[in-house]
Amino acid sequence: MATKNMVWKEITLFFFLILSLSFRSDAQNQGVRELKIPEDFCVSEAEWKLYRMINEYRHQYDLPPVPLSRSLSYVANTHVKDLFFHHPDIEPCNFHSWSDKGPWKAFCYPADEDKKNSVWDKPKEISDYPGKGFEIVYWENNEVVIDSVIVFWKSFDYFNGFLMNTGKWEGRQWNAIGVGICQNYAAAWFGEVADPAGIPYVCGQKPPVPNADSSVKKPSQSTPLPAKVTLQPGSKTGSGGGPYFIIVKSLLPLKEAEKIVQQLLAKGYTQSKILQNGEQIRVSIFDTADRDEALRLLREAKTLYKDAWLLKE
Repeated sequence: MATKNMVWKEITLFFFLILSLSFRSDAQNQGVRELKIPEDFCVSEAEWKLYRMINEYRHQYDLPPVPLSRSLSYVANTHVKDLFFHHPDIEPCNFHSWSDKGPWKAFCYPADEDKKNSVWDKPKEISDYPGKGFEIVYWENNEVVIDSVIVFWKSFDYFNGFLMNTGKWEGRQWNAIGVGICQNYAAAWFGEVADPAGIPYVCGQKPPVPNADSSVKKPSQSTPLPAKVTLQPGSKTGSGGGPYFIIVKSLLPLKEAEKIVQQLLAKGYTQSKILQNGEQIRVSIFDTADRDEALRLLREAKTLYKDAWLLKE
């Protein structure tokens, strides 16, 4: 009899352990976000263009540029895809809503909004962004045209307040912005907290190479190492994506050039680099192989540096 009781106790203990491990596994799975920012996450050329247009608009009114945020760009990108594929923005929910079709909490805005449950906490939920994010959305019947997006946002006080820190946002400072575009949706997310994840790279450009040696201290995301292109004296070819480079600073000591490039990278100008030809040090903000594109980028660069000029390799 004692033996039978011991066997039952062992069986009961076994099932208890199985249930405990199961609940623990479920709790761990719930505690770990399934939606992480992929290593190869990048912003599209269209998203990068819209981001630049927002900062160009701010520059016209002497407002500082807002750094492009990897986390908020991922949130924006995820949301516009959810809007396009799953349409959570059906009455009574609006464009700020999220469906139940992904590893995030479904949200019907404004119906679900209260003091303890805010859609503006989505950046914390699906990325490591430490603050709230605030969103503006654009939609049209056809595929998004970038120029139409910025014109529409500038035309309405509600949207323009985000872009220009006016109205409700007067006195607030944006230290991060993310942009996402999918088919006929576009979104921009704004945050007051700097993004510790740094800036995303543009799709098609060479992604940053992670440091394989964990014992070596990695540079801070807020001060990325500037890229350098060495040009041989008298050479006609370069290795930086040219043959056209938009130069914003020349005749600089290397340390000063590195500092300027770090500042440009932090502002979201991901093509910024140092060009070195012998003793000649220059800072390039854009480069392209297309002449017409180079002339357009030169006009853009002149909104930041009036003495910017075009270097042909």
